[in-house]
Amino acid sequence: MNAPIVVGVDGSTRSLDAVRWASHEAVLRRRPLHIVAAIRGEPSTYGNAFTLAAPQFAAKRREGKLRLSRGRAAALPATGDGPVVTEHLGFGHPVDILLEQSADSAMLVVGSRGLGRWADGILGSVSTAIVLHARCPVAVIRELPSEDEPARGRPVVVGVDGSEHSEPALAQAFETASLHDVELVAVHAWSDSHLSTAFRTDPDGESLDWDAVAIAEHAVLAERLAGWKDQYPDVVVRRVVVHDNPAQELITESKSAQLVVVGRRGRGGFKSMLLGSTSRNLLHRALCPLLIVTHP
Repeated sequence: MNAPIVVGVDGSTRSLDAVRWASHEAVLRRRPLHIVAAIRGEPSTYGNAFTLAAPQFAAKRREGKLRLSRGRAAALPATGDGPVVTEHLGFGHPVDILLEQSADSAMLVVGSRGLGRWADGILGSVSTAIVLHARCPVAVIRELPSEDEPARGRPVVVGVDGSEHSEPALAQAFETASLHDVELVAVHAWSDSHLSTAFRTDPDGESLDWDAVAIAEHAVLAERLAGWKDQYPDVVVRRVVVHDNPAQELITESKSAQLVVVGRRGRGGFKSMLLGSTSRNLLHRALCPLLIVTHP
């Protein structure tokens, strides 16, 4: 089965940006593009609260079809080299409809803000819920460059925390960098809180052997990259190892990147948390599209 790339449209400018981004990825990955729009409510009810009159529902259906039509137009470039496009108009809450689609999708793509009440907020409620609960990688499209400033030559950036949760993100990052024929920047950031007492050098355990720490952290990154570099020999990898907050370093790298890839949850925090602090921070502050990959 050739699982599609699914993109949600709600009529907003950000959602059309998401369609354009998803269309390009669908062509590169040789996957169909599935455009989804949602109408809240059903023909007989609205929000399970009151009956929606037939003319009102007909107007909503027309609005939904118009969103799909605009999405299809954004997906198909003038050159005719666009992906195979299918459409779906769902009835109900957008989150429920998109999450249902995620079960059989290669990737789910959403804009960072929509047309809801909080459209001027940092991140839309639909986008947030999708990231938390989707069953496939989720791309949140934000801060696309203008047409006279193409992003195609920019690198792909991936966050590597040294844990097994990095592996799905590395898989997506290497594949994307290879398909786009760009450099991959692998970022491994560490902080004092993650350091073992093995690096303490004085009797009180206060000072750190910084040289030993740096060597160990470089080794962590090299170990995680080794197998993937063998699988993708065409991808040039630049390693970045820093003593800093991971999110802050990834945000810095996002200024000149076309995509940042991270796992949904990292090595820190509580296992019950659905979204790690680094991913959550990037959702609000990344300066390019963000791909969040869940760990199986």
